[in-house]
This record gives sequence, C-alpha cells and structure tokens, in this order.
Amino acid sequence: MRYSLLDLAPIPEGADAAQAVRNSVALAQAAETLGYHRYWLAEHHNMPGIASSATSVMIGHIAGATATMRIGAGGIMLPNHAPLVIAEQFGTLATIHGPRIDLGLGRAPGTDMETARALRRNMAAQDTFPQDVLELMAYLGDSEPGQRLHAIPGEGTHVPVWILGSSLYGAQLAAHLGLPYAFASHFAPDALGEAVEVYRRGFQPSAALERPYFMMAMNFFAADDAAEAVRLKTSMQQAFIRLRSGMPGKLPAPVERIEDVADPRWIKAVDQALRISATGDAEMVRTQVSALIDHYQPDEVMISGQIHNPAARIRSFEIAAEVMQGLAA
Repeated sequence: MRYSLLDLAPIPEGADAAQAVRNSVALAQAAETLGYHRYWLAEHHNMPGIASSATSVMIGHIAGATATMRIGAGGIMLPNHAPLVIAEQFGTLATIHGPRIDLGLGRAPGTDMETARALRRNMAAQDTFPQDVLELMAYLGDSEPGQRLHAIPGEGTHVPVWILGSSLYGAQLAAHLGLPYAFASHFAPDALGEAVEVYRRGFQPSAALERPYFMMAMNFFAADDAAEAVRLKTSMQQAFIRLRSGMPGKLPAPVERIEDVADPRWIKAVDQALRISATGDAEMVRTQVSALIDHYQPDEVMISGQIHNPAARIRSFEIAAEVMQGLAA
C-alpha cells in the first residue's frame, strides 16, 4: 500500500512563515528518503498558522527541492479560481518538473466567506464545480479541432486530477467522472464509510482510471515514548479548538494536559473530529493504523499531523513510514 504525506506548512508559535517554508522543505526531503509516494500541500487563506496559501508556488518550491516523490495539491479549492488559471499553473509545474505533479481539487472555499469574496471578487449563486472540473481537465488534455482556448503551458500535460471531499457529493462526482478520490477523514470523518461505499459502487471507468482508487487521510502523532506522542497531539487539539471557536492563530506549543487549557466539551468535539488518527509509540500506532486499514480498505493512506516542533514532526513521520512499511511486509 502506498503512503503519502499532507502538509499545510504550519507556522508554529515563536516562528514565522519563512521558517514554516524551510520546515516544509526539510520535511519533504526527509519524506522522500522514507519512501513516501506523494507530498501534497493544501490551500487555505487568512489563516495565521498556515503558510501554504499560494499552493502552486509552494508546490514548485518543494518539487525543486526533491527529485522523485510526487508533489501536488491536496487540494486546490477550485471555486476560488478560474479553471484556465489553474491549468496554466499546474501545466507550468508539469512542464518544469515532469510527470510527478498531482492536482487535487476541492469544492470548499478553504477559508471564511469574507476572504472567499476577496478571492473571487464576486460570489456566484450556482454551483459550477462539476463543470469547472471538466473545463480544467480539457485544458490539460490534448488539443481538440476547433478549440480556441488553450492553456500554454498545460495543454497535453495530462496532469492527474483527483477529487477531494468530506461528503457524499465528492464521492458521487469522482465516481461519475472516473477519477481517484481522496477523503478528508483526518478532520471530517463522519461520512467516511458511506462515501467510500458510494464511490466504489458508482464508479464508472474512464480514460484516467480503470477502477476506483480511494485515498484515506489520517493523522499521526507518533514518538518513541507514548506519553510524548499524546503531548505532541495537544498542539493540533488546541489549534482546532481555536479555529472552531473563531480564534485561529499560529500552531500552539504542546501542553502536558489538554484538560488544563481547554473546556471538556471542546475537547470532546475536537477528538471526535480527529478520530481517524493514530497516537502513541510505534507499536501502538501500528495497531491503530492496522485496524483502520482493515476496516476501510483504502488503496492509499495520506498521513497528516500538525506538530509544533519540526524535529518531532519529522520523527513522527519516520515512525509512520516504518509502520506502513511493516504492514505492507
């Protein structure tokens, strides 16, 4: 089974965006040596703790610092952009870096509605996401007779397109279009089981894909000591609580006990949202990951995990790679 890595280029408390970018480069280079298949970055805006807002720029930077690992978007929030612009951006990336660029597409704004309006300049009432996906794919495909609009670079690059989602909508669209599907179960797992079933049952083979291909996202908080892994997780718990309570900020430093800094009701809600996770030492996370894989049978696992200390973050992903390699063996 392939295992991949999702990065939001988190900005830890005590650091700035420049340091976050350097941290992501170091993480990507480590991931490549650890056998990760893909390294994806996600589009978010107006977030003090996330440095991947200019996602295509970050992808180019990471691709330039690596050599073999696939690099891509997980994802681009397509409603924020004209399809032609994204085709040109990712066509340029593919032209520079060759056939290791991925393009995951999401339907959510990736931000608050005020920022969405600033990004789009106007907010269309109708949902044009399916049509926009098809338009984008056409720009990345081969030129057709009589075609007047061309993405240059982009045309003929056939950059692989994924549909991302956390509901049945994305599952249905990916199945209908015959595209690979990635589910955001690392923070919105409620519809995971049903979405997988809908996708696999409704899948229609296409020129892009003969059979369904499902990626499950999950969080890893691993350390050589189980108690330390629990402590590392508190950074993401705090960040999620602040985001959901309308006070987003930089990635907080970990605390010894999350109960000492957060209301129990918030802890319960956030832990429910983050339940597709593995936390502990290598043996503990191996047991947790194995159970999730056995239950959902993904074709690929996308591993995430916001950890405040860059060295501890790399160590967590090292343990994750060791666990995934062991399970495969």
